[in-house]
Amino acid sequence: MSDLPEGLIEFVRRAGWGGAAVEAIPGDASFRRYFRLRRGDGAAAMLMYAPPPEEDPQPFLLVAQWLSGNGMRAPEILAQNPREGWLLIEDFGEDRMRDWLDAHPEDELAAYESAIDALVELHRLPPGPFSPYDIDTYLREALLFTQWYVPAIALKVDETGFEAAWREVLVPLAARQSPGVTVLRDYHAENIMLLDGSPHSPQGLIDFQDALVGHPAYDLVSLLQDARRDVPVELEAVMLARYTASIGADHEFGGDYARLGAQRNAKIVGIFTRLHRRDGKPRYLSLIPRVWAAMERDLAHPALEPVARWFDANIPENLRRSGGGTIV
Repeated sequence: MSDLPEGLIEFVRRAGWGGAAVEAIPGDASFRRYFRLRRGDGAAAMLMYAPPPEEDPQPFLLVAQWLSGNGMRAPEILAQNPREGWLLIEDFGEDRMRDWLDAHPEDELAAYESAIDALVELHRLPPGPFSPYDIDTYLREALLFTQWYVPAIALKVDETGFEAAWREVLVPLAARQSPGVTVLRDYHAENIMLLDGSPHSPQGLIDFQDALVGHPAYDLVSLLQDARRDVPVELEAVMLARYTASIGADHEFGGDYARLGAQRNAKIVGIFTRLHRRDGKPRYLSLIPRVWAAMERDLAHPALEPVARWFDANIPENLRRSGGGTIV
């Protein structure tokens, strides 16, 4: 127990879970830490530690309350001390969509259908009380590619042209996304819990604290161009068609999906490089070729022509063929 954060035992005791067994859960790319609590009576709960100043649990609380209040399945908040970074929340169990499909690949179609249907349900709601996913945010994220990936492979590129190309591509999209939908921003197979232990289960949502109001295609990209799991391109097409048929998407939607796919994937390449070079987490580098392959497919769409032209002029073909090359 010596490696537990200071204050954990006292918070757990005050929450009525004193004496519960504490099991550390492998973390993600942030400073947050998670623990599963198990009591002798068989009850379980999840403990989130979001230590200030690096983390703030208040956004998680805000989004969780909004989701639950609108019929979506976010974890119930059992106890909280956000000033010190502690939240005790409902335990959704261990049936993550990603893990379920690793063990039951035959359920892939059903699981993705359920995930798409949950997004349709979310997007039919009025947007939540969250900040806008505006053009400045889109550009700031895309620029992570030139800020982190480009120096890591010692390239000299046209950084001004990179931003200009993205602005040309994204400004029309940003104008189309009003009034927008709630965008969870990390809606993928590792953040979807199957609450009844089947591919048709209700979708338990986690890791949504960065929610914004933006374009409905963004979370589709997050799900169907998953950085951590291979989603067959045929399945991606079928699920995209399922979504667009459900909401009656207009003729611009396919182009906007490609725009946000390329934007998100460029951002992720930058973030994974930063996790390695700044934070000492090299395990994310192995995911970049998958992300890069999805980005190349997005760049082939006519809507991405200015950005594709920049890649043609600035990123050598051998690096593109090898999924981004070797990052040191």
